[in-house]
Amino acid sequence: MAELQEVQITEEKPLLPGQTPEAAKTHSVETPYGSVTFTVYGTPKPKRPAILTYHDVGLNYKSCFQPLFQFGDMQEIIQNFVRVHVDAPGMEEGAPVFPLGYQYPSLDQLADMIPCVLQYLNFSTIIGVGVGAGAYILSRYALNHPDTVEGLVLINIDPNAKGWMDWAAHKEELSGNSELIQKYRNIITHAPNLDNIELYWNSYNNRRDLNFERGSDITLRCPVMLVVGDQAPHEDAVVECNSKLDPTQTSFLKMADSGGQPQLTQPGKLTEAFKYFLQGMGYMASSCMTRLSRSRTASLTSAASIDGNRSRSRTLSQSSESGTLSSGPPGHTMEVSC
Repeated sequence: MAELQEVQITEEKPLLPGQTPEAAKTHSVETPYGSVTFTVYGTPKPKRPAILTYHDVGLNYKSCFQPLFQFGDMQEIIQNFVRVHVDAPGMEEGAPVFPLGYQYPSLDQLADMIPCVLQYLNFSTIIGVGVGAGAYILSRYALNHPDTVEGLVLINIDPNAKGWMDWAAHKEELSGNSELIQKYRNIITHAPNLDNIELYWNSYNNRRDLNFERGSDITLRCPVMLVVGDQAPHEDAVVECNSKLDPTQTSFLKMADSGGQPQLTQPGKLTEAFKYFLQGMGYMASSCMTRLSRSRTASLTSAASIDGNRSRSRTLSQSSESGTLSSGPPGHTMEVSC
């Protein structure tokens, strides 16, 4: 029987009053598919990739990622990496509305814009963090440019060509936080670039199947952390994606009480998982490990000592009710109290 251990996640620490946000530099470059705007925080670190983010439909980089990257415990991470936040065309703040009949890029073409960004910045490798449509775009980029992607954090990814879910319901999956729901409903409803948002949404709905297949040439070849909220509308799609990726390279994190946008509703838990993901890649080895990480490491080490030299495949399922962590052979589930 798999070993059970009680674990407890660390206290959430929002950015403290008086902490100064990092200076940002915003750039735009022309690509074969139009102009793309991106914002850079920090300076490049020797022998370290950049963290590159791509946001979901209906949001821009600020509304999608600021709660996560301004979270107190995230500061240890961002001090060690330069960050590049890409805005999909027409989604950046102050963007003019595209003229009637404008042909918005497909998601594949949006992915093909990323090399222009990296070439402009002279960055060679990235760790991608994407949500929804952004997760798809980064996955497509990783398939086309595997040597430039060291890792991926994919939140709410649907790799299939389907996905005609109701947009408003999708954005209201911020369960248990009516104030947050209202905030993001207002952002979308009153966005001056609502026509642009619709174009991005249409591109997402017309996406091609990524055709992931475990053991085939069409797969992600870097470490991947898949993230989804428990009972979120994307849950089935993310579970299916997990089944198609290399189990020795993939972690699956299902977060309780997080709704459809875990980076907004549970930045503390996601920061914790992201830090552990980076440590697994060999970065931030001297970072302080929380009780969650220590317990998980001890469990994995114990399992490895019993079963021999095993791959680092793992599947995480966070549940506020379970209060246990178990480990077993690849494909088994670890349940983590949050």
